[in-house]
Amino acid sequence: MIIYPKINPVFLTMGPIELRWYGLAYVVGIVGAIFLLRKEFKNRLALTTDDLLNVITYLILGVLIGGRLGYILFYDPIYYMTHWVKCLAIWEGGMSYHGGALGAMTAVLMFAKHFRKNAWILLDLLGVGSTIGIALGRLSNFSNGELYGRVSSVPWAMVFPNGGPLPRHPSQLYEAGLEGMLLFAILYTLLKKVQLKSGVLFGLYVLGYGVIRFGLEFLREPDAQIGLVWGLISMGQILSLCMIVAGAGLIFKRAR
Repeated sequence: MIIYPKINPVFLTMGPIELRWYGLAYVVGIVGAIFLLRKEFKNRLALTTDDLLNVITYLILGVLIGGRLGYILFYDPIYYMTHWVKCLAIWEGGMSYHGGALGAMTAVLMFAKHFRKNAWILLDLLGVGSTIGIALGRLSNFSNGELYGRVSSVPWAMVFPNGGPLPRHPSQLYEAGLEGMLLFAILYTLLKKVQLKSGVLFGLYVLGYGVIRFGLEFLREPDAQIGLVWGLISMGQILSLCMIVAGAGLIFKRAR
């Protein structure tokens, strides 16, 4: 096995204020994606610098609100029904990718309606850019020693601080590489090289993420408060199946 590198989740402390890698990943993921795709936003939607700043604001709010609500509703609703004050304690952890994705999509649709922009093109660019935030977010999960994989005997398995004495899959790194970097490479290549009808690229993102996440969930430790639903699949796999169906349906509809 490989020794888990102990990484301080806090990268900067200013008195009582602690800035964490996890929070930085959200900001850098969104801002970095907008910066990388700025020419696409300008050429395809004629967005100005002010428009891009508005997009960033919408996305940050959408991801934070959606990610938190998604975790509360999908992963631990009973706890938060009795500890409702904790619903706002995002600094204690508890964010859902699927909820954040729904929040970001809602934010993009609201922006498109308010500023009268093509929602399908915005969603296409959102799909490509989201993979950057996914990669950074999973790397932050790794640095926090959370969302680790199942017990394994592979040579690169690690003993995580909160995962007990047995070595486990570093599933956060798998997700960063496949859901993040690989999916970005595929979608970015399609964006640049292939002429697709607007909305199809976003459908490919939803489908691709769903397929990859569903497979990787077999290597990831299920959430302790839920375990395996019906003793078979994780909550992440159920939500990923919904994404697979939605992505395939969207591709079919838009391609027609």
